Amino acid sequence: MRIDPYNHQERYFKWKEKINSGISGLTESNAILLKKYLGDMEIGINVSSVSQKGPRGYNRLNNLRDKVIFFSRKFKELYNIEDLTNITEEHLFDFFSGMENGRIKKEDGGNYAGIDTFVRTFKAFWHWHQKVSRKSGKDVRDITIDLCSKQEKPKWVYLTEEQVKALAENAKFEYKALIYFLYDTGIRSPTELINVRVSDLYNDFKELQIREEASKTFGRKIKLMLCSELLKEYVKTKQLKKEDQLFDISYVIANKYLKRLAKRVLGEGVSEAGKKYSEISLYDFRHCACCYWLPRYKSESALKYRFGWKKSDKIHYYSELLGMKDTISEEDLLVDTTKTELEQRLAKTEKEKEIMQERMKTMEMQMAQIMELTKQLGKEVKNEREIIQIKNH
Repeated sequence: MRIDPYNHQERYFKWKEKINSGISGLTESNAILLKKYLGDMEIGINVSSVSQKGPRGYNRLNNLRDKVIFFSRKFKELYNIEDLTNITEEHLFDFFSGMENGRIKKEDGGNYAGIDTFVRTFKAFWHWHQKVSRKSGKDVRDITIDLCSKQEKPKWVYLTEEQVKALAENAKFEYKALIYFLYDTGIRSPTELINVRVSDLYNDFKELQIREEASKTFGRKIKLMLCSELLKEYVKTKQLKKEDQLFDISYVIANKYLKRLAKRVLGEGVSEAGKKYSEISLYDFRHCACCYWLPRYKSESALKYRFGWKKSDKIHYYSELLGMKDTISEEDLLVDTTKTELEQRLAKTEKEKEIMQERMKTMEMQMAQIMELTKQLGKEVKNEREIIQIKNH
């Protein structure tokens, strides 16, 4: 059975049980809208024609719920709109502009981050509303078409190979094994990580099977190139059985430990990816692993397989090409830019060699003929001398 570290399913059904008597802070019309919207998304009906088909996962359902509730309350507060479907294009653009420039604040007075996720959620909701309305014979204009949903790349902690080693060597033994495992595999953490069992390790700890049901995208079997021997020692020391989780951890506690460790070992400086070392999390090792393996894999498709990616743009998203360097050499340049010319020269040399060999062969034949003629002439001279001597006697 797949372990859900965030308890998305449990949280979703607990919420559904609580809302039978209404949803706190929502108007009746918005409560009805939200229930119908989530009900459709739960079974995969009335989704946008440009969206992925099928039921939405519980993680997605919880996110949709939270953001639609957020929109409902904010639109009522700012524009006195009691039904989400009555929002105007002008109000909508004013709202997201206010979130972007800081005019609309969070409850704690801070600015909103990741506005693109809010935009994409509202677009998804509005496209559902359009589809449902169209089925009932009502045409609803797409007021979200000009909204910008360009994804904002969040900052993360980039570590060089030496920094990863420094962290691991200063960590507790179980965290040393965890750090090298994360860096080697690039596994999604915590979702894929906590679903790995000892039985998923093969070939004397040299290969790892990430099962289909544990993966966000697809199952895969990858080679362990950095942590094999350490894992073997770890499993033996912890006396783990085949059915045991390889790392039975709380991701909250693990992240807190890593933050303290990074602060002690690497300090409070800011990494090249924009986040302070002391803000590191388990998931940052997936980014760092991508940076490590990118220049080492000869095939882009093989790299995507290792990380469980279907699209190539994930490579740049996770690595930002940090740690890359120009590896071209004069030899590479020679091969790339003069290969045709060299091939032509080689062909010419081979032709000249053939001609020379033909000439040598002809000369050898001519010399043989000369030798034969010389030999014949010698015989004739000898015969003439013998005839002359006979006559003189």
